[in-house]
Amino acid sequence: MTTTTAFDIRRIGGRIGAEILGVDLSTGLGPAVVTEINSALLEHKALVFRDQQLDDAGQLRFASLFGDLTTAHPTVPSVDGQPHVLPVDGDDGIRANQWHTDVTFVRTPPKASTLRSIVVPPYGGDTLIANAAAAYRDLPGPLRELADTLWAVHTNDYDYAAPKSEKAAEYRRRFVSRKYRTAHPVVRVHPETGERGLFIGGFAQSIVGLGSSDSRDLLRIFQSYVTRPENIVRVAWRPGDLVLFDNRITQHYAPDDYGDLPRLLHRVTVAGDVPAGVDGTLSHVVEGDDASHYTPAAA
Repeated sequence: MTTTTAFDIRRIGGRIGAEILGVDLSTGLGPAVVTEINSALLEHKALVFRDQQLDDAGQLRFASLFGDLTTAHPTVPSVDGQPHVLPVDGDDGIRANQWHTDVTFVRTPPKASTLRSIVVPPYGGDTLIANAAAAYRDLPGPLRELADTLWAVHTNDYDYAAPKSEKAAEYRRRFVSRKYRTAHPVVRVHPETGERGLFIGGFAQSIVGLGSSDSRDLLRIFQSYVTRPENIVRVAWRPGDLVLFDNRITQHYAPDDYGDLPRLLHRVTVAGDVPAGVDGTLSHVVEGDDASHYTPAAA
């Protein structure tokens, strides 16, 4: 049986990523089209919509088709007057050039993230997105069996980069103004597909039951499978593009390779559920609150 969609899908990576052609996100999308986009998201993990030219209201409207929205961030201020929109601004050294999954330091990280390009440099400033399910499948059997049993503590309170300016230092202070530590399974079962993926990234700082040295070594090994080139798609931005990615089974990275050039994206995230491990055990808070000010899924 052949499945037809209301749009064209062009794969842009061997294991992750597709461009969606023939959809105008500024118009009202019917439920059938939204279902098809969600199916494409589950299959390809990251979707690119070129030349959409949305404003904040349009981005919010599109993201809300996939569920309730979070506020911009648990600790960092939103765009003025837009409590659900986070500015991703490369100005003054505020750059997320580390592999991570969005906001995994809280118990209910986002289901999906949308990024919309507003100002992009003439070179550099791409976004890399990695398939954590493919990484899990790549693990040798003994490593896969070990990963299935492990839990990691994720936190926003660690020194991931030396601030390059006073503005960046102030951003860092705001980022850790409320401290969170949450235990998540190293292998998360995707709630819609049942796929297993490595749920780690930059906020995962230690393995439950292990010391810091052993934790670093194990996380480094698992992370090396996530970031193998065959598991990554590289998105080169043009102004007006929008990217939607499944935050439950991907990581992403924005290389700091554009010097002093301006780069501004806006991020809107869809609220997620509590991650579950292979035995069904759910993530739990180790330190901090339930972030109910951030996500309606915290309850």
